[in-house]
Amino acid sequence: MPTKIRLQRHGKKRFAFFHVVIADSRAPRDGKFIEKIGTYNPNTNPATIDISFDKALNWVKKGAQPTDTVRALLSYKGVIYKNHLDRGVTKGAFSQEEADKRFEEWLKSKEDKINAKREQLASEVEATEKKALEAEKEANKKKAESIAAKTAELAEEATEAVAEGAEQAADAVADGAEKAAEAVAEKAEEVAEKATEAVEEAKEAVTEEAPKEEKTEEKPAEAEAKEEPKAEAKEEKAEEPAKEEPKAEAKAEKAEEKPKAEAKEEKPADESSEADAKEDKKDEK
Repeated sequence: MPTKIRLQRHGKKRFAFFHVVIADSRAPRDGKFIEKIGTYNPNTNPATIDISFDKALNWVKKGAQPTDTVRALLSYKGVIYKNHLDRGVTKGAFSQEEADKRFEEWLKSKEDKINAKREQLASEVEATEKKALEAEKEANKKKAESIAAKTAELAEEATEAVAEGAEQAADAVADGAEKAAEAVAEKAEEVAEKATEAVEEAKEAVTEEAPKEEKTEEKPAEAEAKEEPKAEAKEEKAEEPAKEEPKAEAKAEKAEEKPKAEAKEEKPADESSEADAKEDKKDEK
């Protein structure tokens, strides 16, 4: 049965790792296998290779044929070189001690190479990180400078805008003051005109009322002049009854003797009193 040392795929998409197995060459890649002798992970730098040295050397000596990738892995671990030295010992080309010495020297040189590569990779990583940091610092400086320039420009624009706003405000205040003064002057003129018109109207009203008052004063004077003779007439009439009183007393004394004569004299007295009453009514009218 021809056996092969090959890789069996595991892992997920775009992140595969492999098992190093001994399997029949007629079996599928990920199918049944005889023995697992190690693993291989190419996702790390450097790649992670974990192979059982003794098992791999035993299967190589038995005649198992490794695939190209597995051959590179075995040579990297020294399995192929160890098999070559063992063959030389069996053929008598050199002794076992010489073979072991050569293999140890090879292992040291291989380890030195691996360590040098690891150091190189680490230094490259550090250099890339430093470059990234420096580039980031430069970018931050440039950004800070650009921001400072923009802030300075904005500050200048703001100061200019404030100055322009102050000028505009001053102009607006001056214009407003002029307009207010003009409005006040116009209102003062209107008030003065209204005051003059009111004074003129008052004067005209006074001039119109003066003749009316004179007429009204003349009318009461005439009425007083007319009332004076009426009052004198009333006083005269009032004196006449005062004169008739002693006559009435004399008549009363003679009443016992001449009752008929008194009756006749009373009639004219009544008539005179009626006449006086009528005259009073006329005067009142």
